[in-house]
Parts: sequence; C-alpha cells; structure tokens
Amino acid sequence: CSGVRSQDAGSHGEDGTSRVTSPRVGNKVTVVLGAQWGDEGKGKVVDLLAQDADMVCRCQGGNNAGHTVVVDSVEYDFHLLPSGIINPKVTAFIGNGVVIHLPGLFEEAEKNMRKGKGWESRLIISDRAHIGRLMAPILGTTKKGIGPVYSAKAARSGLRICDLLADFQEFSERFKHLASQYKSMYPSLEIDVDGELEKLKTYIDRIKPMVRDGVFFMYEALHGPPKKILVEGANAALLDIDFGTYPFVTSSNCTVGGVCTGLGMPPQNVGEVYGVVKAYTTRVGIGAFPAEQNNEIGELLQSRGKEVGVTTGRKRRCGWLDLVLIKYAHMINGFTAIALTKLDILDVLPEIKVGVAYKVDGEIIPHFPANQEVLQKVEVQYETLPGWKTDTSAARTFDELPENAQKYVCYIEDHLGVPVKWIGVGKSRESMIQLF
Repeated sequence: CSGVRSQDAGSHGEDGTSRVTSPRVGNKVTVVLGAQWGDEGKGKVVDLLAQDADMVCRCQGGNNAGHTVVVDSVEYDFHLLPSGIINPKVTAFIGNGVVIHLPGLFEEAEKNMRKGKGWESRLIISDRAHIGRLMAPILGTTKKGIGPVYSAKAARSGLRICDLLADFQEFSERFKHLASQYKSMYPSLEIDVDGELEKLKTYIDRIKPMVRDGVFFMYEALHGPPKKILVEGANAALLDIDFGTYPFVTSSNCTVGGVCTGLGMPPQNVGEVYGVVKAYTTRVGIGAFPAEQNNEIGELLQSRGKEVGVTTGRKRRCGWLDLVLIKYAHMINGFTAIALTKLDILDVLPEIKVGVAYKVDGEIIPHFPANQEVLQKVEVQYETLPGWKTDTSAARTFDELPENAQKYVCYIEDHLGVPVKWIGVGKSRESMIQLF
C-alpha cells in the first residue's frame, strides 16, 4: 500500500507515503419521499429543489406513479420521467429500481416536450432497469402492469434494458417464455407476441444513446466534481412493500432504503431526507384508513382539494391528518425536515382534528399495527385545534399566515420532533412558503 495516496487526512509513514484512513464519501443526495399513501405533492417540492439541481433521479416505481407540476401556468403530468427534468440544466437519471414501460416513456416525454421542454439529450437510463411489458396493461392495481413486472423480477424471470440491447434473438426467446407463463396464469390474456417484439425492437435505436451502466454512472456522479443531486421518490411510506398497509401496497420499496437499492449507491451518500406530508390524509383504492372521514368533512376535503388520482382518475378517500402514521413513516425514513402541503384546503374549517394515538380493544398502542385486520378496527384518538377561517393562498411567509394556521404547523412540528421547512398554500411554484 506504499503507493496509495489518501484523499482524506491519513497517517504518514517514514518514507512520506500516506495511508487511507477513511474512504472519501463524495457528494450527498437530497431525497424527497411521500410520508402518507402518496399524492402528497412531492412533485412541487421536487420542482422547487430542482431549480438549482444538477441531477434528478427516480429510484423505484414505474408509470403507476403520478406527479403534477405547475410552472408558469403550464401543467405537467409525470409518471416515469423525473419531474425535475423541467429544469433544462438538469440531467435526469432513471435508476435500476424503476420499471420502464417504453411506450409510456416516449409518449409522456413527447407530451411534455410539446409544452416546450427538450429532454432526450438529458435523460440517462440504467441498463439494469426492468422493462414494463406491453402485454400486461390490464394487470396490477393501477392497470399499468407494474406489479407483475416486480413479480417477474423477484422470480428472476424478468427482462431488463441491458437484455433488450444485447442479443435480440436471445431476448425474444426469453420474452416468448415469459408470455407463455403469463398465459398460463391469466388464460383470458390475449398476447400478440410477435407484434409486441416488433414494437420493442423499434425502441432499441432510440433508447440506446440514453442507456448507461447505472452503478458506474451513479458512482461517477457521487465522486466527481461537487453536484446537487436530487432523488424523487414515487408512491409513499404507507405503500411500501415491506412497511406499508400490506397487502394493499405497491410492489417496490418507496422508503429511504429504496434509494440505495434503486440507484446502486451506499447509504453514506444519503444527505437530507425530506418527508412530504399533506395537511390532511388521502388514500386511493381499498385498504385500512383509520382517520378516514366518510361524511361531509371527507367530501369537503375531496372537492376542495380536487382529490382525484393523476394516474388512475379515481376519487381519493379523505380524512384528518394522522400523526401516528407520519411518526411511523419518520421512524423508517428519518426525515430531516417536512414539507407540509395543501394547508389552504383547510381554510374554511371552523375546527380541525388531528389523529394523535391509536386504541385497540380500549388500550392505546405505541406502534403502527402491521396486520390489516387489526388496523381496520383501530380507534383513532383526536385532538381538536381551532381553524382559521381565512384564505391563506396569498401568504408567502410564515408570518403572513393566520395565527391558528401557524399554531397548526407548530403543533405538527412539536408532535413529530421534525421541523417544517415548507408550507404549500396553492398549486403554483410561488405558493410554497419556505421557513428556513
């Protein structure tokens, strides 16, 4: 080791050589994660941070995720592309943990490009990312075929971008084998195997310039010149395959661990972890929802918040803010700060309830139940806070918020022990109040 030179302070031998005493960590990534069941407004936080980012990354999910971003009154809908790609100076990276539905990728890119944002030269795709198949659009919870691709990945029968670009004959054989597996599992599924392969073949030349060895690309980004790297999570903590309200979850890890496995980077490079929290709670689809309000409050939140899924078009179920759930998400993710979104939706309420504890069989429990049946019978303990009955949409600083709105924010901070860094009071970029 006499020829090794340390990049950090090292111990020196008698001959003047230096020993490496600790590895160089390199650049840190900033992570934005959903803290509830998704739809918290992650896209807006990412858009804010992406304005001076050098690189934005997606680490998991597929085109089952949906981010809506409004810039200069133009609305962009993202499903596969990192929403931070709106910044024309940004390099966008789709990591190995993402399922890539190629027709969806190009369709989405062209739709957003028509709104004036070039993208192809700035998009990098990991060669280890799995291909979302054209033949399974009717499968999975969002009818995008994402779940079945993750199933094939876990069963080690999946097809990756690197396979498509290597030997197409070999790829075709594996594709046919996979198609026959799907046919045996879903007898009513109609698959035009030759037609699907023909379509996939047409994407090869177009996608080839974008594909890199994702691990090497990420390593160079972390250990090259100083860079601002942003990771935008899809879905959210309570939809995580391990930690969510199983089995009503997505098929990937949408908590902080998915950043490392989905991009091929070590945990020491994870820097700030921002949890995005809606000022109330929503959920799409079935599954336990302890703080749900099946009443006029739920309807008010749904209509005022325009709570309809970007990807599915389904109405979202609505309820009060559940801090038991957010605390649980914080235990897993270690949020360094919170972005509190859609505070303005609560403007008309005379009082606001916040879930602070769960009771099961008359006893308060200190944890978030893993079992779906137990979670269904949880009795939420609420604290009632006074509303502010004032329009907050024009506020641009914390001090401009009504006193009771400020108290609501402080109550959340105190209960979680995590500072609120942003407060959202509207759809536009300017509607995010930054506190520090």
